[in-house]
Amino acid sequence: MLSPVTDPDGAPFWQYAARGELRVQACAECGEPRFPPRPCCPHCQSFAGEWRPLSGHGRIWSYVVPHPPLLPDYAAQAPYNVVLVELTDAPRIRLVGNLVRGADAPLNSVDADRLRIGAKVQAVFSRSGLPQWVLERP
Repeated sequence: MLSPVTDPDGAPFWQYAARGELRVQACAECGEPRFPPRPCCPHCQSFAGEWRPLSGHGRIWSYVVPHPPLLPDYAAQAPYNVVLVELTDAPRIRLVGNLVRGADAPLNSVDADRLRIGAKVQAVFSRSGLPQWVLERP
């Protein structure tokens, strides 16, 4: 499994995720959420930031189902899905992850024919702190 590459701006995202919390950086001046995390607000250019909790609800905005050949560590799980989720609390933010049956389920635990753009999903977190997604109505 791939591990996140952290930097000073993005490290808090992964620290919260390791605790099972979905938080995004927001500007402390204008309130605009931003992802990926960065030192300066692209809207008002303020350097003031804070980490806001989100509900973890969203909808599938797009998806892809990779098939082999893939990186060797992922070939055994293929085909699996990769979803792009638009967050309900912050619709300008979209997070990448996998649609799974539950936290720590294999990447291929949901059949590709169950994927639908617009399907409502909820964030879950693997033991490693990786955000994943489950259908709100399986």
